[in-house]
Amino acid sequence: MEEQLKINIHSIIPRSDINGPGSRMVVFFQGCGARCRDCFNPETQVFKMVSLYTAEEIFHKHLEEGMEGLTVSGGEPFLQAEELHQLLKTAKNDYGLTTVVYTGFTYDELSAIDGMEEIFDFVDVLIDGRYDRKHKEKTLLARGSTNQKFHFFTKRYNVDDFYMPGKVEVIIGQDGNVTETGFSKIA
Repeated sequence: MEEQLKINIHSIIPRSDINGPGSRMVVFFQGCGARCRDCFNPETQVFKMVSLYTAEEIFHKHLEEGMEGLTVSGGEPFLQAEELHQLLKTAKNDYGLTTVVYTGFTYDELSAIDGMEEIFDFVDVLIDGRYDRKHKEKTLLARGSTNQKFHFFTKRYNVDDFYMPGKVEVIIGQDGNVTETGFSKIA
């Protein structure tokens, strides 16, 4: 049996209808060195331990019935590459979920690193590139700026599936914390 690695997670949204096609669980990794100006998730940038979970713990605790997929964002997921690989592999193989991954790295940057193809094998869609406020997304696609590219590794989705006109979710947690997710800050 494969050793279960602990993933440093900032937060998890058990159900979202705007962070990719269909109903999805969204996992935000903790830690990112890019420091993009006007980052959507600045609280995920700091390299600190927040919550440590194995992939199986994430799905056991947070996966709801009827989920189509898993979306991974951050922070920067590829800074925890082995853990990301295990999370995506578990999502696909054990739960039959589709996978979407947002990264600040470009596909070319990632492809130059040994072992990335093994991760890409478990990704349906990669949305790559650092957020650039000079190129804010105005077509209402589920990305922050137009320099970010969609890479479709399977035929499950196409770019039309990422058209999210005016969709925003406001989540009020049991602790009273309010989380806004979506792409409202770009319109």
